[in-house]
Amino acid sequence: MNEIKLQTPVDPGRSAVEISIKDTTVVLGSCFADNIGKKMEAFGFDVLVNPFGTLYNPVSVTEAVARLGSGEAFKAEECVRMGAGSDLVCSFSHNTSFARDTQEDFLEYANLSLGKSSQMWKKATKVIVTLGTAFCFRHIQSGRTVANCLKIDGREFIRYRLDVEGTVALLERMMEENPAKEFIFTVSPIRHLKDGAHGNQLSKSTLLLAVDRICTEYPGRADYFPAYEIVLDELRDYRFYAEDLVHPSGQAVECLWSRFLDFCFPAGEREEILAREKILKRSAHRPLH
Repeated sequence: MNEIKLQTPVDPGRSAVEISIKDTTVVLGSCFADNIGKKMEAFGFDVLVNPFGTLYNPVSVTEAVARLGSGEAFKAEECVRMGAGSDLVCSFSHNTSFARDTQEDFLEYANLSLGKSSQMWKKATKVIVTLGTAFCFRHIQSGRTVANCLKIDGREFIRYRLDVEGTVALLERMMEENPAKEFIFTVSPIRHLKDGAHGNQLSKSTLLLAVDRICTEYPGRADYFPAYEIVLDELRDYRFYAEDLVHPSGQAVECLWSRFLDFCFPAGEREEILAREKILKRSAHRPLH
């Protein structure tokens, strides 16, 4: 009797870029980067996760990498007063989690974080980058493509979509400026449906084509983990999605983490990682009595 198949398996293979427990790793990008990075943090990896907060578009990701490399402190002219009556201060380089009550408080916090993060970036040998969308927002007055619109009136921005060549150029520059680092790229499986279903597909296709070019141009230094394909093809049942039907569920994240371990971690370290996971689960257990 033939076995009934209820999934379309996606085989990531083995990565040309291997990540070891002994490596210093930086994880940048959208929500999938947060998910993977938090797992690595919990299991005791030497890892830096989104030092400017969650980032979505390739411009912001590559600008973050450049800032980590230079370590150039944030200045008063980069401070932005947030909109929607919040009156907090942040910058167009950061997620709103960095916002503070005053300019002085923001600069102190942002630059303290930057100093520590820049030091870790310089010693890191492995980088995981998750790109979320090719759609960007350019602030009209400053001309800057922003990481976050900071709740400011949408009329102050121009929305545009990067093309494949523009995205490739950004990623090429990042690779060339960091020749000692190896990169694993992913494209976020989270759909940006505010762009419409077709707009989301155009955006993701742009990112997929650009990353494919980079992996071809830099064999051995760049590889692609198919998180997008695993979620959309192999885990396409809605039980693998959160209540918003867009973000992956906890079960889906666990599945992706397991597949990511198989993809890029040495086989000899898998046992130690699983042992760390058991210790973490035991420590999180709270007895009833």
